[in-house]
Amino acid sequence: MSRNSTHRYDRTVILGVERVEASVVVTSAELDERLSDVYRRTRMRPGLLEGLVGIRERRRWADDVAFTDGAVAAGEAALAVSGVRPEQVDLLVNTSLSRSWLEPSTAVVIHDALGLSPGCQNFDVTNACLGFMNGMEIAAAMIESGMIDVALVVDSEDSQPVQESTIRRLSVDGVTSRDLMSEFAALTLGSGAVAMVLARADQHPEGHGLVAGVSRAATQHHELCVGDNDVMRTDLKGLLEAGLDLSSGLWDGAASEFGWDDDISRYFLHQISQVHTDAICERLKIDPELVPRSFPEFGNIGPASVAFTLAGEADTLAPGDRVLLMGIGSGLNASCIEVRW
Repeated sequence: MSRNSTHRYDRTVILGVERVEASVVVTSAELDERLSDVYRRTRMRPGLLEGLVGIRERRRWADDVAFTDGAVAAGEAALAVSGVRPEQVDLLVNTSLSRSWLEPSTAVVIHDALGLSPGCQNFDVTNACLGFMNGMEIAAAMIESGMIDVALVVDSEDSQPVQESTIRRLSVDGVTSRDLMSEFAALTLGSGAVAMVLARADQHPEGHGLVAGVSRAATQHHELCVGDNDVMRTDLKGLLEAGLDLSSGLWDGAASEFGWDDDISRYFLHQISQVHTDAICERLKIDPELVPRSFPEFGNIGPASVAFTLAGEADTLAPGDRVLLMGIGSGLNASCIEVRW
């Protein structure tokens, strides 16, 4: 019962990963100013978002840009850099937490806008901030089994709705410091999009090979972070501690087996905060210099964040580099995927 879920890959490669940055910059100083009365009434000091969490700013989409537009733009960029035509895509997986409605799927909007073929299967997959990595695993499993040749995984997040509703809710009389800290995580969120093309290794020897994936669950903690488009409430301390324990359990069973504690060129962690990054590096004995950070400039972009950070660093990776993607999602679930660049 204590084992990880482990999968090995030998037929799947990444052809390209591209990101789209939302254009509107919102600084933590701006949010602190809007919450100044809240801080005064609750006797909380401003500056925590930047000073403690390490997030200087985050992005939002312009008023005339839908989050699905970001997913489409990222998908187009990933296909272009991969040399793949839309009609060659066999599978589209959208992993966005953001959504405008319950049905139909958000994937159908992206599928239509990209001009993918009627034979291209498409659907949404959501699993909190782990969704994109789950989308990669589903695509890889279908490629490994011979069901498909090419997959496109996309994610686009829109942090504005929940952030604005959070500020409105915290700005009313009677809000306590406990209320503020319960909803504090919503203020760390950012908007952005990312897309990845995966394909058969025998048809694309130039690709970056998937090596292995390991997952682990601790679902007894599913109440530590609960959110929707209007509100996000988090037990910050409890979530950090449970996340570290879950990550340690996964790591203890996998690092020695796959050599993840040595000879890894870059560790791409889920981009939550400086506190989380420092804690996970210390707990797993990872060199923090090998951990790229996008959260200071872009905040926590949910399930897009790991691949979004990878896309920003892809040009600095060399052939043969061992890269480890490390995701965690409220619920709790954690996954690692090794890629041989």
